Amino acid sequence: MKDILETLNEAQMDAATCVDGPILILAGAGSGKTKTITSRLAYLVSLGIDPASTLTLTFTNKAASEMRERAMALIEGNNYPPLLCTFHKFGLLFLKFHIDKIGRKNSFVVIDTDDKKRIIKSFNTSTELSTGMIASEISRYKTSLIDPKTAWEKAEQKSYQIIAKIYEQYENYIQSNNLVDFDDLLVLPYKILEENEALCKATSERYKYIMVDEYQDTNELQYKLLKKLCSTHENLCVVGDDDQSIYGWRGANIKNILEFHESFDNVKIVKLEKNYRSTNQILKAANDLIEHNRGRIGKILESTKGDGPAIEVMDSHDENQEAQAIAKRIKKVIQSGVSPKDIAVLYRINALSRSLEEGLNKEKIPYNMVGGVKFYERTEVKDLISYLRIIANPNDDFSIKRVINRPKRGLGKVTIDKIIKSSYENKLSIYEYISQNTPELEVEASKKAIIALREFVKNVANMQEIQQNSTHDMIDAIEEAFGIRDYYAHQPDALERISNIDEFYGLFRDYVKQHPEMGVDDFLNELALQSDQDQIDSENISIMSIHASKGLEFDHLYVIGLEEGFFPLIGDGSDIEEERRLGYVAITRAKKELTLSFSGSRFYKGRRTELTKSRFLKEAGVCEGSLILEKTTSFRKGDLIKHKIFGMGRVSEVSKVGREFKLQINFGGTKRDILASFVEKI
Repeated sequence: MKDILETLNEAQMDAATCVDGPILILAGAGSGKTKTITSRLAYLVSLGIDPASTLTLTFTNKAASEMRERAMALIEGNNYPPLLCTFHKFGLLFLKFHIDKIGRKNSFVVIDTDDKKRIIKSFNTSTELSTGMIASEISRYKTSLIDPKTAWEKAEQKSYQIIAKIYEQYENYIQSNNLVDFDDLLVLPYKILEENEALCKATSERYKYIMVDEYQDTNELQYKLLKKLCSTHENLCVVGDDDQSIYGWRGANIKNILEFHESFDNVKIVKLEKNYRSTNQILKAANDLIEHNRGRIGKILESTKGDGPAIEVMDSHDENQEAQAIAKRIKKVIQSGVSPKDIAVLYRINALSRSLEEGLNKEKIPYNMVGGVKFYERTEVKDLISYLRIIANPNDDFSIKRVINRPKRGLGKVTIDKIIKSSYENKLSIYEYISQNTPELEVEASKKAIIALREFVKNVANMQEIQQNSTHDMIDAIEEAFGIRDYYAHQPDALERISNIDEFYGLFRDYVKQHPEMGVDDFLNELALQSDQDQIDSENISIMSIHASKGLEFDHLYVIGLEEGFFPLIGDGSDIEEERRLGYVAITRAKKELTLSFSGSRFYKGRRTELTKSRFLKEAGVCEGSLILEKTTSFRKGDLIKHKIFGMGRVSEVSKVGREFKLQINFGGTKRDILASFVEKI
């Protein structure tokens, strides 16, 4: 126990040794959050608490893997590792045991965003609605626990009626094909716990000590799921930083952390303010910037590193000059002996990467774009995954449609459409239909195509048989049976595609070697839980959006595009406080040297725009400039709101008072003037 705690500072020790009851660990950037969480977990186990009764939830596989390694290093002589995983991995494990409670089979396969969009596209006949928009709305419905019937009843506009109908078709499709999407990994466990009180109680009693990392990024559904898991106790320890809440646009609710003390009784709050990452200069800029936000609990980071170089501010004429200057500086830093993996460039808007990439290419600086086209979303890799899905579940129509003629089997689009239509009319899956030598098939396809389809069916059955004996042997047999590698050897960019195929086979072999007891469906489900940061190439410099940089750190950091309208984004729907939190996250990624860059103009969306430098540069105290204190509000006339004391009301007028917005609100006939930050929209 002494070894576990001896390297902790006073605040970290206070947090790590708090055992019972709700606790909020407010962990500033670089304050040793992971060390504190893993030490607390090890401390609980050292007290004799069963590791199996603990549950630690994170947001990325990378964070979960790091915590698991560090926790196990502290927990000596314990053969039962505690469950430490992402929210979605927990949902996956839960569904493997309990999805039968809602009449589903536990042989389901998890589909990713690309699969989801392809399924939706097959239903979407509207020329006005994009597949991405429909996918986003369906996700919003699901995480808000709105079923297709309710979505239809609430749809007033024609476009939302179309979406509700597609939502119904989509749900029917994935359920009939025993597929589970990312949202289902949280939605279905919540529904099962909500509908089964005995199971909810048993699950809560099993996980008596729960910890949640990055709590500021949780959404409403995750909060509700946690409440279910804590239904028999309040031993919930949440760790996060309200100043790093940057995912409001995808549903993260900052109120989960700001109002944690109101959701549970007798909450203990511990602030971790000692920063072990950055210099005084970097932290001063971060503290000065974030102080301009009002919606925060409040803390001040203190450096343990001492002084470093002053923050440099770069002023360029345009984006090309900026990119050239950044590239030349990076080249110089690398030539001085700095490893490329310790260098990164961040931007607020992905479109800014184009000129940056050109500048880096001119200087011949290799880079890795985090959040670019992901490895598992490349065409040839998606094809391999589809073949594995068919082996795991031959009745997966979606995957068969993708690869039924890839490699070529003499099937044209008309023939494929006829086969799909006939299988549907016969109430069979495509695989079942082509497995049966029906008279219709003889008419629908050529002799050559029928021979190829029979060969396909035979090969799938053969793969299943081989897999039962050895998944490892099946990997070699796949290529021999289906010839995917040979097919792509004759395609454009063959060298790169073959390299990706070989990389995938290598990953699969490595997985089987490490998990000999696991099958194809387990490997597929692990792939579906990959994140951008899991793919970072450690040999190159990194370029990425600020959102993608969350949780990372670099010795030498460059942040570009610090202009009004680019960073911060300004306009309807923008939230200046979240933009400022993004600025805080960007600055605190830097360990030693930080360069902030702005340009006089940029070519964007087809035209060149003159720009002014960002207010954040002035607010962070790194340069002079006109201080802009404008604050945006998302409230509009007619909005329904809620006040803690006065209850529900409707906004009748919006006006500006200094840095704040004032709302005139009608509370059941009584009109009151209330500042916008004191009410919430319903």
